[in-house]
Amino acid sequence: MTSTTPDLAQLLHTTLGQVAAPWIVALGLKVVQAGPQQTVLELPVGGHLVHGGGVLCGQAMLAAADTAMVLALTAAEGAFRPMTTVQLQTSFLRPVPADTPWLRVVCTVLRRGKTLAFGEIELSTPDGRLAAHATTTYALL
Repeated sequence: MTSTTPDLAQLLHTTLGQVAAPWIVALGLKVVQAGPQQTVLELPVGGHLVHGGGVLCGQAMLAAADTAMVLALTAAEGAFRPMTTVQLQTSFLRPVPADTPWLRVVCTVLRRGKTLAFGEIELSTPDGRLAAHATTTYALL
């Protein structure tokens, strides 16, 4: 995958600020790379996302995965298109300790049709260990 162009990075940053709820923006997702088939983000692991068990809460990972795929589909389309999540199937494979600096969120657009889009998301620790895997379906409005 090639690196993200400044225009595409700005589009994704603007889209996140305009369409996401404030608490989603507060997750601090950072676009690392973006292209028509795959977008990569980083989710900082902060104390506000860690639950009493000392690990990153699953809700934060789900929110990051869902939001990242919206951005991936925006990158694929070249512009934001209204959409809604139809399905988000997630498997949590290992706990993410509180001292983990960030998770890499890799979103792959599997198929974009006229009304539905399908994707796959992998959330991995900095050492490359897979922490969660998700598949998604979105209705394109």
